[in-house]
Amino acid sequence: MLRTIQIGTCVSVQGLLVRQLEDGRVIIRVDNKVYKGFPV
Repeated sequence: MLRTIQIGTCVSVQGLLVRQLEDGRVIIRVDNKVYKGFPV
């Protein structure tokens, strides 16, 4: 499932959901990179 996260004040990334963390952040994968941030 595609998810969009915010990893700064004005930077957002969209990728495949890897997992959801207990503090509300989610981890997504884009190609070979993994990003962690808050869902939009």
